[in-house]
Amino acid sequence: MTTDAAATGTADATAVVADAGHDPEAMRKIMNRLKRAEGQLRALIESMGADSNCKDVVTQLSAVSKALDRAGFMIIANALQSCSTEDADGQGSHDGMTKDDIEKLFLTLA
Repeated sequence: MTTDAAATGTADATAVVADAGHDPEAMRKIMNRLKRAEGQLRALIESMGADSNCKDVVTQLSAVSKALDRAGFMIIANALQSCSTEDADGQGSHDGMTKDDIEKLFLTLA
């Protein structure tokens, strides 16, 4: 069942990035980063079961957190890049989001 949940999570992430209109290369980089974070998280979970020392657990947890943050920043950076091509009147939006919406998303990661 864990595999199904992981597959669904990956599929959901792919859909979100694809629906946002990102170029294929950006999507590939984001997905690679998310998959790396997934692998780090699995290793962390396994190490918890193996009674790892505290330092190793915290180090791995930090790596997972940073990988997810970087993926989030990449998604938002690509959205901002798309927004830079908005209408001349400044009323354009990206995926139904205004620049203010994207700014708020960015700040949630900061």
